[in-house]
Amino acid sequence: MRRIPLLLLICAVAAIGFAGCGGDDDGGSSSATTDTSTEAATGTSGATGTSGATGASGGAANTIKVEADASQLAFKQKSLTAKAGKNTIDFNNPSSIPHDVKIEENGKDIGGTKEVTNGEAKATVTLDKGEPYVFYCSVPGHRQAGMEGKLTVK
Repeated sequence: MRRIPLLLLICAVAAIGFAGCGGDDDGGSSSATTDTSTEAATGTSGATGTSGATGASGGAANTIKVEADASQLAFKQKSLTAKAGKNTIDFNNPSSIPHDVKIEENGKDIGGTKEVTNGEAKATVTLDKGEPYVFYCSVPGHRQAGMEGKLTVK
């Protein structure tokens, strides 16, 4: 008869243990980070700009949409187009690997977003028509792995 109380005790401990493995229903997300702050760039002056690589501006003029690939060290866009002037970089990183977007003109960093993981970031840069620009991820090793592309300003 000692087996039944022992069996009940084991079942009760197991039930308590399984209850502790349940999900979190507080409505929050511990892995998602959203950053909508704007970082000022030290670029040059110009006029209004718009987006580009995907051909969709997302409804907002002056926006350059960039997205990191969730499964590899790459941006979804290999090239982007913008108009001369002030532009907002709208960066989405669905990956658990941290990324950012920086803009470079003739080897000089002129601005970009902060580093984010599973989130978004925005920054403002001023671009001049005809200048050669490159966008890239400044996290060590990411640019070398191919996280860069050409930014054409019209």
